[in-house]
Amino acid sequence: MTSATHDHPAQPLDGVRILDLATFVAAPFSAAILGEFGAEVIKIEHPDGGDPMRRFGTPTELPDVSLAWLSEARNKHSVTLDLKVPSDVAKLKELVKRADVVCENFRPGTLEKWGLGWDVLSTLNPRLIVLRISGYGQDGPYRDRPGFARIAHAFGGLTQLAGMPGGPPVTPGSTSLADYISGLYGAVGVLLALREVERSGQGQEIDVALFESIFRVLDEVATVYAKHGIVRTAEGVGTRNACPHGHFPCADGKWVAIACTSDRIWARMANNVLHLPELALSHPTTQDRLADRDLIDSSVESFTKQYSMVEVVNRCTAGDVPCGAINSIADIFEDEHFAARGILKEVLHETLGNLVVPNVLPRLSATPGRIDSLGPALGDWNGEKLRELLNDDSEIRRPKRDREN
Repeated sequence: MTSATHDHPAQPLDGVRILDLATFVAAPFSAAILGEFGAEVIKIEHPDGGDPMRRFGTPTELPDVSLAWLSEARNKHSVTLDLKVPSDVAKLKELVKRADVVCENFRPGTLEKWGLGWDVLSTLNPRLIVLRISGYGQDGPYRDRPGFARIAHAFGGLTQLAGMPGGPPVTPGSTSLADYISGLYGAVGVLLALREVERSGQGQEIDVALFESIFRVLDEVATVYAKHGIVRTAEGVGTRNACPHGHFPCADGKWVAIACTSDRIWARMANNVLHLPELALSHPTTQDRLADRDLIDSSVESFTKQYSMVEVVNRCTAGDVPCGAINSIADIFEDEHFAARGILKEVLHETLGNLVVPNVLPRLSATPGRIDSLGPALGDWNGEKLRELLNDDSEIRRPKRDREN
């Protein structure tokens, strides 16, 4: 595992200031990505408890500080404002004048209800970029419906494709995939909008819907249905487009993924790994193999069941056939390639000590991103730093816990 350093070379987004008004994962993930590459991210949180993400996932010894929060709110600072209080709204407006980007993922209409809609914010700062991520988008008949990642997976068409044939639909990996993909699209949108600000001086809104991000990554599903009327359903451990292309059990109870996505790869698999040249001759094309899937898959499974997972991977790799271990997180922590790539990053937390989080992506050779800190304490920038930003010595509404002590 690599360790965080305190060397601070120039980064691509130095000088960009982001106000993160959002909660949970999607838009905050956009801000976190940009913060890893130099943007100053100020998280605006409600004084009474802050972002619910602070309590989501596995708790730590600290009150209202989860491991998920520490990882996902990296490189941010916190200011507590109650946007239902006029004086706090006034402070936010002053911050907006000094910001480049606002990130939010409230239900559409919420900012407008608080008097902070695009018409107001863009008047305060014509160069401002507002990233808006929501379940269903800022318009359309479903815009007012609440939405989370699991709902987006279902509505966007991914859940229908996950699981075993004939079984119940499942959420792929039980992860907030839609939030993270939408966060990535949001970060791309902000970068594009920053480029436009450089060109024209004009800010803009960015509208990302969770379900649309999921729908966008479903490869040919829409095109095939429109042309042929085929409704793709759950395919279990295989896929309808290639064979052998799926998951196969090994002798030690572990599993591997094998992907023969071309006829040439299949020829290498049959000849050099399975040592069944007759299959290469009798089933040379993808369509041949798909028509006789049971025979092909059973031949591969007969091979994988003879060897341990490591040996299967080694034999396929030696035969130039794509094959990978189906890793648990415990496997990942022991894997030499993860270690060599520095994917597991140790970052020092002042109270909890060294914690491991996923490292920065993407990798830039000249201006790499970095993790300077983990999720901030609620209101850590409420004092001198906020007064400096606002040039204002008025009282800042403190977090509830501070008011009670």
